[in-house]
Amino acid sequence: MTTTIALDAMGGDFGPCEIVPAAISVLHQHNNLKLILVGKEDQINEQLQLHKSYDKERLTVLHAAEVVEMDDSPSQAMRNKKQSSMRIAIEQVKDGQAQACVSAGNTGALMAISRFVLKMLPNMDRPAICTILPGIKGHTHVLDLGANVDSSSEQLFQFAIMGAQLASAVENKENPTVALLNIGAEEIKGNDRVKQAASLLEESHLNYVGYVEGTDIFAGEVDVIVCDGFVGNVALKSSEGLANFLQHHAKLQFSKNLYSKIAALFAIPILRTLKRKIDPKKYNGASLLGLRGIVIKSHGSANRESFATAINEAILEVEKNIPERINAKLEQYQE
Repeated sequence: MTTTIALDAMGGDFGPCEIVPAAISVLHQHNNLKLILVGKEDQINEQLQLHKSYDKERLTVLHAAEVVEMDDSPSQAMRNKKQSSMRIAIEQVKDGQAQACVSAGNTGALMAISRFVLKMLPNMDRPAICTILPGIKGHTHVLDLGANVDSSSEQLFQFAIMGAQLASAVENKENPTVALLNIGAEEIKGNDRVKQAASLLEESHLNYVGYVEGTDIFAGEVDVIVCDGFVGNVALKSSEGLANFLQHHAKLQFSKNLYSKIAALFAIPILRTLKRKIDPKKYNGASLLGLRGIVIKSHGSANRESFATAINEAILEVEKNIPERINAKLEQYQE
């Protein structure tokens, strides 16, 4: 069976100069894959001319005259850029020309357009952004990471269902563990919405293990961590900021004097191992869950290796029929 993925070739900080090489590299990995590069045809073809060795039958270019910029508001993108590469790529999924869309573009616009074009699953109130974060003992699926600033207890429960279905499918775990992110692990901690969501989860068939704190996000002991988008986005951006802080000061200290430079020679193998462990290229590709189709959000600063990871995430979710799995589980709770 052939899988077709539509790529927003103009999205992100680098556009076709990184997305085209990413597309070609993934084509080499999957013999039953077709890719549609959506964007300004002249810019895409200019990059394709630099790569002679690829199957031209499995890679097509679809022209889009407009681009959603990173500073465009979701409403501007919706109303004024109906011929954008982002929208046309999503429409390929709606029209059945592709099974998934991948974009490194404006997150707010991608969410708004995806929701408008593809619509929500029947029993789903709101979409959620879910990604994998590395941990000490493994990795964890965390959602929501910014799609919803404010979420009800019922919506948090729905996020838990979606996250559990995604983790179960892609990790091949029959009953993944689910936890709620809270300000403490004690039952008395948290606001009313978190407590009510906990009650819903306790009464469900999900493998709910209770509350976790922010320090547990990178422990890797839980398969799925659920929170509202405000909390999740702050946690994600804080961790990215901390990583940059540590990297900056590590370089500063190792270049401080002759002794620190000598110490750096011995530390380099350890630092390289650590870098591979937390390398964002390995974890790029956030899922927009709750939609009637598969949409993957790549980091805006993704290079070709990182964007290739996002494409592979889309392929995996197509193979595992993620929207169908989520919808089937939601229907069980509606009976």
